Amino acid sequence: MQDPIGIPACFSSVEKQTDDPATVTRSGQSVFMYVYRTKIADQGRLITITWCKNLLLHGLSVAVAGPDGESQYTCKVELKPWYFWRKQGSKRFVVDDKPVDVFWDLKAAKFNGETEPSSEYYVAVVCNEEVVLLLGDLKKDAYRKTGCRPALIDPILVSKKEHIFGKKKFSTKVKFYEKGRFHDISIECKNRSNGNGNGNSCGGVDPEMEIRIDGHLVIHVKHLQWKFRGNESIHVNKLRVEVYWDVHDWLFSPGLRHALFIFKPLMPSSSTSPMTSSLPLTSTQTPLTSQTGSCDAEDQGVNAGGSSEFCLFLYAWKVE
Repeated sequence: MQDPIGIPACFSSVEKQTDDPATVTRSGQSVFMYVYRTKIADQGRLITITWCKNLLLHGLSVAVAGPDGESQYTCKVELKPWYFWRKQGSKRFVVDDKPVDVFWDLKAAKFNGETEPSSEYYVAVVCNEEVVLLLGDLKKDAYRKTGCRPALIDPILVSKKEHIFGKKKFSTKVKFYEKGRFHDISIECKNRSNGNGNGNSCGGVDPEMEIRIDGHLVIHVKHLQWKFRGNESIHVNKLRVEVYWDVHDWLFSPGLRHALFIFKPLMPSSSTSPMTSSLPLTSTQTPLTSQTGSCDAEDQGVNAGGSSEFCLFLYAWKVE
């Protein structure tokens, strides 16, 4: 897999090396990137929120796309334990002659060992006296600090890119739309039992892969050495999700290796995948729709305006 990942520089220590995918693994840097579409300076633009974590610190980057689609306006924050003043502040830049302010308060943010905070924080982007993007649970504090009103147009979560690390099992959490609930995703690559007791590595004679959502097996790929690229269609609480995988480098590339997984939710009205045909669930897979009633909140949320544009791009780095 020879695709450029394009990791933004959240830490000054790796700022000059961020175009090299190997930097992510060598530095132990975990990266979450969220892309939102909203209105800034009277135009629809993309805002990229990036959370980074390594052994020493957390980092936050807010980037607003310029007229040509490039991220020309960026605010970076390093949350080192001894830099208390950096955990709260603001920054202004000008987009098409209009000021855009970024406010953040991470003084009491609870990370719980994760890359992004789970509570007690806010990050707000303000333009034309409107809060065009607001993250975190301290919303009242954010409106009080900015002195601005909520925007009339809600931002749309377009995509999330996440880099995770493991030897044979990789786990993450995701919302398939902004107002939905979190789902646990786990991906495990192992050898088919062949009687020699050596079944812990992807590089064996007959590797296979399992993908589970909320503990339920939804995809089981046998003979992975022949099916290292593929896709299947699954259902999560009545929401159809197309899953694509490319694990070629796990199996055949030496040194630093990552696989790519894409999870693409589709609107209920979509009868077929726009990218490729889907495969039915096998008899050994448990439909997640059995967890809920006939009219699930996940399905209602999508029908009520959830974005069908959203994609989760999961880069799974295999480390020995």
